[in-house]
Parts: sequence; structure tokens; C-alpha cells
Amino acid sequence: MVTEQVESVPENQTGVPVAGFQARVLTWYRQHGRKDLPWQKEPSLYRVWVSEIMLQQTQVQSVIPYYLRFMAAFPDTASLAAAPLDQVLHLWSGLGYYARARNLHRAARLIRQRPGGGFPRSLEQLLALPGIGRSTAGAILSLALGAPHAILDGNVKRVLTRCFAIPGWPGQAAVQKRLWRLAGELTPASDRVRAYNQAMMDLGATLCTRTRPACGRCPLADLCQARAAGKPTAFPTPRRRRALPVKAAQILLLLDRENRLLLQRRPAGGVWEGLWCPPECEPSADPLECCRRLPGGSARLVARWPVRRHRFSHYHFEMSPVLLRLKNTTGCVMDGNDRVWYNCRQPDIRGLPAPVARLIDDLRAYLSGDEG
Repeated sequence: MVTEQVESVPENQTGVPVAGFQARVLTWYRQHGRKDLPWQKEPSLYRVWVSEIMLQQTQVQSVIPYYLRFMAAFPDTASLAAAPLDQVLHLWSGLGYYARARNLHRAARLIRQRPGGGFPRSLEQLLALPGIGRSTAGAILSLALGAPHAILDGNVKRVLTRCFAIPGWPGQAAVQKRLWRLAGELTPASDRVRAYNQAMMDLGATLCTRTRPACGRCPLADLCQARAAGKPTAFPTPRRRRALPVKAAQILLLLDRENRLLLQRRPAGGVWEGLWCPPECEPSADPLECCRRLPGGSARLVARWPVRRHRFSHYHFEMSPVLLRLKNTTGCVMDGNDRVWYNCRQPDIRGLPAPVARLIDDLRAYLSGDEG
């Protein structure tokens, strides 16, 4: 049993036999690790890259259907670079954190501009692309090529902070530095790095989970200082939580005579950037007055729907849907502007945030019942 605290470990040493640590992890992986994930089949740089971006802050089971659809539409970097952003966002709709999709698209176009259009094969080249940090770059190169790079995603952080009882929130610079040092010392500099890195991620995802770690089945149990102290879930130290503020808006569901919905593209730099949403107005505003500011003008109030709440990472968003019919649609949509009439019955390829997609589903059902 290892009892020595990480703080007292000499520089460039982990405090445990590195070869023994690796052997435990790799033996467990051979018996219990995940080996049939879609991106593990023919693991090219491109395929692993897409999977790693999707897996940022999203669980494997949620990612798999999105990944399969994405790869069917964009099987390589060239096809992704050639696609319009709307198509990329459409396939991402519902997966959340849409900046990831925009960064993928931007990065694909940057890769296309490289001499020969080849995918970057070094850590430095990958880090120069949008949306790729040190851990993601290491994962791409190690999982696709077997290159000896350490990784430090959320699962690996959890395993290491518990095994070595490292205090402090992992987002702090000092804690992050210590974790990178440990990860680098424990990662094999050999052809075993692919299996080792996947194993560490699997350990965190399937055994060393956030709330109910299965310590009795963990290959590192007798090395784990957090378990020895009887408090594995005390690590990693959580970030200090604060109450999330609430923002609110009325969502204007504006219909024309053909029951098409007015959507507008969200501006750059804000939430849901580049996605298509109904117009909004302040919670206390008169929605009919807000409609008068649009080209075409006046509207008739049809119904108010119950408030819906959507959680973002930094705040709650309360949406109050208001259904209206525009009396005059002249000038609402013109060629080249960022407004469109959206046919709810025949959805087109367009990026919609998940809450808006659900609103449109409910609108479709409402209109069908209204007509029936």
C-alpha cells in the first residue's frame, strides 16, 4: 500500500513502481476495456479527432449516434471542409457546446490549406488548430498513431487525483501542473501507449466514476491513497459552486399564412452562435409591439405556452414561447439576409439548438391538432 503523499514525491518520480502501475492498467484493459467503439475501428487521425472533440464534456453513449451520422456525411477532412457550416451544425444539433462544431469546421478548412492537405501529425501542429488543447492533441496522436503522448481528460484526472490523493480543484494551475507531471511519468513511451491511454479513460468512465466508484473491481485499488483514507469521492476537489443566474426571454413563434415559422441566424459571439432560432424579446415587453419592429409589421396573438428552462454551463435560460400570426409578411425574409421561413413539416438542413428543435416539434404537433 502506498501511503506517501504526492507532495513528498521527489521530482521526476511518481512514488509507485511505474512498470507495475502500467501493467495493472493494461491487464485490466485487456480483460475489461472498451474495444468496439466506432472510432476504434480503423482509427485514423481524422476519425479519432472527430470523436475526441465530440467526447469533450459529453458521455460516450450520447456521442455514438451523432458520431455515426457525422462520419456518414463527412467521411474525411476534405468532405468536412467542403461542407457548409449549416450542414455541420444541423448534424450537431442536440449534442450541445456548438463551438466544438464550429471549431471542427474551421480546423478542417485550415487543414485543407496545408501543403498536400495532410492531417497534422505533431503535437505543435495540432495545438495550432482551433478547439484542440494539450490533452485532445495527445489523445489524437496516441490513439490514432500510437505516438507516446500523455492525456489528461476528466476521467484521467479523476483516476490520478484519487490514486495519489491530490488535493485542490484540477482546474487550478498548480494542480494541473502536478497532474501533467504524473501523467507524463506514468504513460508508456512505447507501442503500449494506445492501449494505456484508452484504459485510463475507461477506468475513469466505468469504474472510478464521480459518485459511486467501484473500488472493489479497480486494478489500482491497493495503490489508491483516497481509498486507503476511506474517502475516494472526496477527490478530485470540486470547484466551488455558486448559484447560477437566471436569464429570461419571450420566444416569438411567428407564423405566416402557410404555417411556416420565422427563424433568424444567431449573431457571432453570443450563445448559439450561427444557429437558427425564433426572434426573442424581453420578458416584460409586449410581443405585439416587438413584432411591429420587424419588416412586415403587425401580428395577432394566438397563444402563450408554459415557461421552459434550459441550463447552460453558466446560467439558466427561461424561455416563454409566444405563438403569433403575422398579418403581413412582406419584407420579413429577403435574399441574402439572416432570416428564413422554416417549414416545420419538412425540416431542412439547418443548425437548430436542442431547445428550439423541441419547440418546433411541439409546434408541429400543435399545428397538426389545430388542422385536425
